[in-house]
Amino acid sequence: MEELNRRKVVVYTHPTAANCCGNLQAKVPPVMIEYGTDTTRAIASVLFEGNSRRFRDIRWIFSHAGGTMPFLIERFVRHPLLVPSAAPLFPDGVAAELRRFYYDTAQTPNAAAMSALTKVVATSQIVLGTDFPYRTALDHVKGLRDCGVFNEAELRMIERDTPLALLPRLRA
Repeated sequence: MEELNRRKVVVYTHPTAANCCGNLQAKVPPVMIEYGTDTTRAIASVLFEGNSRRFRDIRWIFSHAGGTMPFLIERFVRHPLLVPSAAPLFPDGVAAELRRFYYDTAQTPNAAAMSALTKVVATSQIVLGTDFPYRTALDHVKGLRDCGVFNEAELRMIERDTPLALLPRLRA
């Protein structure tokens, strides 16, 4: 983490199914539930192990609109109240830390997911994601445009401006 922070890197995370959870339901593939849960687990790890607070120059991108985190936001925010030893990690609160992260739109270009995510973070923290080859970029762009959550300026931010701000060498 120290080296990532020193280099001021952008860290993109993508989930998988944890070893414990690969075959929990025979007719439900892990990608359906476990990937969102794994993303949420990664966010919780970065937060509650103190890495987001200690390493301020790492810019984190979490897949799939933050997994289940937007739906579990109250549990995240209340954690320092329930575990007081965690409180020093969040002088501005857990929600402030979550708002610093970036979240992609892979597999989530729909009104329910995007509405939930925009209740947690500003549109400036959302970047286009596609999960190619499992879904196409066009499918995601269409989904974002059809979901009714974003105006044209916000769509431009998600599709171009924020990604270029994170990775300026791609401007060429």
